[in-house]
Amino acid sequence: MNIGIIGLGFMGMTHFEAAKSVKAVKVHAISTRDPKKQKGNWSSIQGNFGPRGSKDVDLSDVKIYSDYQELLKDPEIDLVDICLPIPQHEKVAIEALNAGKHVLVEKPVTVEVAAAQRMIKAAEKAGKHLMVAHVLPFFPEFRFLAECLRQKKYGELQALNIRRIISPPKWLNLPDDLASLGGFGIDLHIHDNHFISATCGMPDKVFSIGKLEAGFVNHTQTNYVYDKGPVITCVSGAIAASGLEFAHGYQAFFDEATIEFDAGTYGKEWVVNRPLTVLTKTGRIQTPTLKGGSEWYSAFAEEMKAAAQALKTGDVSPDLSIVHAVNGLKLCHAEQKSIETGKIVSVK
Repeated sequence: MNIGIIGLGFMGMTHFEAAKSVKAVKVHAISTRDPKKQKGNWSSIQGNFGPRGSKDVDLSDVKIYSDYQELLKDPEIDLVDICLPIPQHEKVAIEALNAGKHVLVEKPVTVEVAAAQRMIKAAEKAGKHLMVAHVLPFFPEFRFLAECLRQKKYGELQALNIRRIISPPKWLNLPDDLASLGGFGIDLHIHDNHFISATCGMPDKVFSIGKLEAGFVNHTQTNYVYDKGPVITCVSGAIAASGLEFAHGYQAFFDEATIEFDAGTYGKEWVVNRPLTVLTKTGRIQTPTLKGGSEWYSAFAEEMKAAAQALKTGDVSPDLSIVHAVNGLKLCHAEQKSIETGKIVSVK
């Protein structure tokens, strides 16, 4: 699979490094308007995990386009990988689809559901895959949970509690940047909503309490209401003190076992408070060997493998499915409405 990456910020760099590690994927081209990045000086790139970009990236076998429209015309590209700011996702994705390319777009697919629906129509018209790069299900601990849910390895799920917390990122201009992100209730928390839709199915209703900033969700505590199904809750937001830059984890209660995982960045150090642990009804405590590599980009490499497999077989993984990406977005908007009104909100 030859890919062309449009946008060379931290996510573009991450996808580049991940793709290089996958035999089935070749980075054929990249598009960036930055002259230094075009020459391989990526030292200005830094994210909230992983290393800073190198000042000497080998691009000798990669085509460089300053205008992404030229990349879209490249006949050797199978899939366009869009790593641009969220407000540009819809326009560039539709242009790529119209150019006859399959598309992988970074999460969230967009901020507004109507925009996502327009992208879906463009994909259907073009007869091409539109996939969304929700990476959470490809992280080893969440992949394990997803497999347990789908395979019913420990029986039916009875209850699930998820946590995803950050401190406000210092590289953002807050609160002005919240509009382009859709607030942290979308930009951050959509990871959880996408995962829930892709593994547990779409709930019927949500009830959320939380905090708003500049009209956007900054913190939410949500109950996902199923007419028949498990009890699922989530705490997610960007109100942690700066010493807690990021934290996530879960408790999953199945018929035959309880599974726990909890980790985060405490004072710049990655701390695993509770490695993934399975506690069975018989009293056994297990720490399973998890799938996936140990590189900082390994989960993204697994994501790339899934995208390549989709092009090979024609079947898109539910973890990359536009359906669950849009469901996650719908849940985010329903949560905001619930916070604003203090009422249970239907999502169907």
